[in-house]
Amino acid sequence: MVSLFSKFGPNKSEATEVAVDGKDERYETSSIESAEKQTGVQKVEAIALTWSKTSLWVAYAGILLMATSTSLEAQTTYLYSSYALSGFGFHSLLSTISIVTGVMYAVVKPPMAKIADVFGRFEAFVFAILLFVIGYIMLAASNSVQTYAGAQVFYAAGSTGLLILQQVFVADTTDLLNRALFSSLPDLPFLWTVWAGPEVGAAVLKGTTWRWGYGMWAIILPVCSLPLLGALFANMLKAKKKGLLPPSKIKEHGIGGFLVKTFWDLDVIGMLLFTAALCLILIPLTLGAGATGKWKNPSLIAMMVVGGVCLIAFPFFEMSKKLAPSPLLSLRLLKNRTVLAGTLIAVFYFMAFYQSVFPYFYSYLVVANEQSVVSAGRIVLTFSFTSTVSSIIISFIIKWTGHYKYFVCAGGLIYMLGFGLMLRYRVEGSSRAQIVINQVLVGLGGGFLNVPAQLGVQSVVPHQDVAAATALFLTAISVGQAIGSAICGAIWTNTLPQKLNQYLPEEVKVNASLIYSDFTHASSYLSGSKARIAINRSYQETMRLMLIGALVSAVPIVFLTFFMENVDLKAGQQNTKGRVFGSSGSDADERVAQEESAIHERKQSEAGIKA
Repeated sequence: MVSLFSKFGPNKSEATEVAVDGKDERYETSSIESAEKQTGVQKVEAIALTWSKTSLWVAYAGILLMATSTSLEAQTTYLYSSYALSGFGFHSLLSTISIVTGVMYAVVKPPMAKIADVFGRFEAFVFAILLFVIGYIMLAASNSVQTYAGAQVFYAAGSTGLLILQQVFVADTTDLLNRALFSSLPDLPFLWTVWAGPEVGAAVLKGTTWRWGYGMWAIILPVCSLPLLGALFANMLKAKKKGLLPPSKIKEHGIGGFLVKTFWDLDVIGMLLFTAALCLILIPLTLGAGATGKWKNPSLIAMMVVGGVCLIAFPFFEMSKKLAPSPLLSLRLLKNRTVLAGTLIAVFYFMAFYQSVFPYFYSYLVVANEQSVVSAGRIVLTFSFTSTVSSIIISFIIKWTGHYKYFVCAGGLIYMLGFGLMLRYRVEGSSRAQIVINQVLVGLGGGFLNVPAQLGVQSVVPHQDVAAATALFLTAISVGQAIGSAICGAIWTNTLPQKLNQYLPEEVKVNASLIYSDFTHASSYLSGSKARIAINRSYQETMRLMLIGALVSAVPIVFLTFFMENVDLKAGQQNTKGRVFGSSGSDADERVAQEESAIHERKQSEAGIKA
């Protein structure tokens, strides 16, 4: 075993930096050094040579069907979390569950991109779907908050895996000019599920329980994934028959060598450091107010100290070629100002979003604004609808103009303006129209920001690094989500109980803890009563602090947008291989034939060297 680690471990890494074929000047001047192509990347490039127009359309129909399933699932199941946790008597743990989920969103994306690069896109999709199904079976069967939180780990791993793999697949099968448009495809179902979701969720809660609301998706999603998986598998067989697939690593290295090499390729140690850093720093922020001794609790202090040490150690570990030959996060990509600015935009974008919309906006609407379940659900999801519409429109304009930077800059300004107005108009007594207009404005800015910023990050890296760059960007989103959830959770747990004890009538103060932990009980007090007025005021003053945090988080986005490179998407070489949508005017058949020939020549050369 020692010899295996010596051969396949960090001292003799196969992650040697090499030049990428067909790299244009943009990559050479971007301060990005490319990594060696891993097996999964070689497989997807081989599969890309076998795509026909029909099989590509079938695959994208599968993407749309799967996205419809996950979109409707997301628009319904978020309603159940408040009822599930209230049923367990832990409604105040919404933000903690959100942080755990957010941490998993951040942690899983890089390993899932790694799995796709090491094993292949088809294998990664199957693995993500399996995690998703396990998560929902556990959620449906959970009888305690501990089981519920554990189930969220599997669910978050599966759902975020599907999210990043969909975007990686789009990057594999489109040229830069069409990528923004096709990147919006997984978001397209939001245009109808955003309205159907609350109705479906309310119908499920009325006709059955939240358990079936979770459990049914363990059946629906696997069925909806069949067209995409079938198209990938069929073209993988075609590539195998043509002799285009890379050789099996198990046959090449043996089972022991393969396992050791996979250990280093997946950067398991880096993943543990990254997970520990986020969990041990962010989760205590929401638990501090309720812990024994509050912030002086030794356990909380120890968690944050260890988390801080892991956070400091992580980048040093990742940048060491000996310790992390195949790093979890390709931090070398951050040498490029566009990648760095884009990832920071993603962090602040979702920091602001998760301090203002999730996880407590729904509870605020039901309690302080006295909206119905369906109405509150629709208001919350207005953001998703608006951002989806605006991102699709912007994607068409990007395809026409060949530039993305103008829209990122405009989006930053609109986003910040939306939070400024939200601070003014999201108050007790505001009309539904005023609240909705603020959601629309913030959603408009979000649509201008998200997809174009991701396209900008992808546009300055070669194909080998597309999955890593996409993972870096989407991981930044999840880090922003976790930080935003931690901030709003800290505000909620430290502020709301104090406000309730300050404003509630003396005869109701005995129920302050129940009002705080169960929003359905809080909303049960008669409108206009002294108790309800006190509850609404407490909710309002707590929400105002969250909105101030959201506005502060949105301000840096405006300045970061100006640091992104104004790439001409119509010019230069595309970072794709094989037959893709767009092809930027090149003869696809001729290019595919040349790439097939290059693969066969490389295999013959490697065979000659081994001989």
